[in-house]
Amino acid sequence: MADQIRASHILISHAESDSRAASSLSRTDALKAIETLKTRIEAGEDFGDIAADNSDCPSSANGGDLGMFGKGMMVPEFETAAFGLDVGATSDVVETDFGFHLIQRTA
Repeated sequence: MADQIRASHILISHAESDSRAASSLSRTDALKAIETLKTRIEAGEDFGDIAADNSDCPSSANGGDLGMFGKGMMVPEFETAAFGLDVGATSDVVETDFGFHLIQRTA
C-alpha cells in the first residue's frame, strides 16, 4: 500500500456537521444531494467539474483536488476510504464530522 496518495473530493456539509461551511441543509437533504452527485458522476460527468460547482470545501476551486497526503493527515473515515480506492476509482458516500464526501483517487 502506498505511503502517500493523491485524491479529490466533493463535500456536502449540513447543519449538524462540524464543517466551516455554513450550511442550512438538513442531514437528510445533504445525503440526497451527494447521492445525486454520485449518480451524475457514474453517468459520466466530470468529477472535477461537479466538485467545482457543488463542493462546500475550499478545494472546490481546484476541482476538489486535495493534493498528495499520507496516513494520519485526514480524518479516519476519509483516510480509510481514500486509501482503499484504486487509482481512478470513486468512493461510495463517506460520512465524516464535516458532512458527506465523494472521494476520487487520482494517484
